[in-house]
Amino acid sequence: MLKAPLVVEFPFTRSLGPVQSAFLTGLRERTVLGVRTTDGRVLVPPVEYDPVTAEELRDLVEVAPTGTVTTWAHNPAPRRDQPLATPFAWALIRLDGADTALLHAVDADTVHTGMRVRIRWADDREGAITDIACFEPYDGPAPELTGHSGEFADPVTGIVAPARLDYTYSPGRAQTAYITALSQQRTVGERCPRCRKVYVPPRGACPTCGVATAEQVEVGPHGTVTTFCVVNIKAKNLDIEVPYVYGHIALDGADLALHGRIAGIPYDQVRMGLRVEPVWTEGARYPDHYRPTGEPDADYDTYKELL
Repeated sequence: MLKAPLVVEFPFTRSLGPVQSAFLTGLRERTVLGVRTTDGRVLVPPVEYDPVTAEELRDLVEVAPTGTVTTWAHNPAPRRDQPLATPFAWALIRLDGADTALLHAVDADTVHTGMRVRIRWADDREGAITDIACFEPYDGPAPELTGHSGEFADPVTGIVAPARLDYTYSPGRAQTAYITALSQQRTVGERCPRCRKVYVPPRGACPTCGVATAEQVEVGPHGTVTTFCVVNIKAKNLDIEVPYVYGHIALDGADLALHGRIAGIPYDQVRMGLRVEPVWTEGARYPDHYRPTGEPDADYDTYKELL
């Protein structure tokens, strides 16, 4: 059976409003800020709108770096990029002065509900939740607070948070046949025995009728661009110069459009109805891109159901 390790990874960039900006800037300065709701509760981490009433919240409140574990789960085998390299516990921690709990790591051999902990600050802080390296056991009193207003001279206004998913993919019968055919420079779909539609790539079942598919149908290689977009932002580790075009391509004989890069034509000349064909590079297991065939554009009525 085919299987392969896959990684989905991208940087998530966002700007911060006044509440999140103050919270993350406070962490950089070793200060924890919450926000007070109209009924007097203090939420940590703070949010910009009351989760009960949806009212806008702006009343920032300093809370202590000490707190109490409310619930927890042991993590015996830390994974890449987790807060600690040795076994630890994920815990919900209600900081002193807060009415809600913060999720973070506790560096301790044993953890229990009601356990007192305090923040261990990271040596290098930049205005992110990782400025809290972890929590550690603590038996002392809560420290005196300064009553910080949430105003900072150099506030953090935006963050870039990496998102990554590692998983092993096993394609199953239908997609294995599809991938095998691609290695032979052919495209194979499967026909639904009820509605007679041909799905490419095949899923092993018809998404419309919910019945199993087994009849293989070779489609293409020519197809029609149904919709497309112009990409103007260069992706990390992708050696393609911008701008370039990605489109949905309905291969001849298929009832579902697949997506692919369109090249061999200036990006501003790509259009709906453009007739294209796959381009295979030496040793490739799938088309590198699609290029114009030189045929007249397809009539809209021939692909309008595949948009």
